Amino acid sequence: MKTVWIVDDDEEMARAVRLMLELLDCKTRSFLNARSAAQALLRGQRPDLMILDIIMPEVTGLDLLEFLRRRPEWKDLPIVMLSTEASDVRIDQAMSLGADGYLTKPVTIEELERVMAEAWRKHQKPR
Repeated sequence: MKTVWIVDDDEEMARAVRLMLELLDCKTRSFLNARSAAQALLRGQRPDLMILDIIMPEVTGLDLLEFLRRRPEWKDLPIVMLSTEASDVRIDQAMSLGADGYLTKPVTIEELERVMAEAWRKHQKPR
């Protein structure tokens, strides 16, 4: 069973995504801000995939994404961005910072499953 972390300051959205992930047979952990997720990573905890909201107070999802991609130990961590913003500029920004996928709220379980599968595929090690 894969572990997926949800980082979103919107508790209702995090709960909805968590329920979808459980239906997809994933174990979940939720964080209400990017700082607490970063602290868990720095303590040595690690998910199989992270879903990051972009718009959060203090430290945004893009800030956390950029921080993670600069560190060699997290370069291979699949990260999917989740946002109400659907502009090409925002999507391009997230992808150029190293996101493996981008979902627009509200998200369906089918979209979530597809984007997570693509993110995991990008990080599969060649045999």
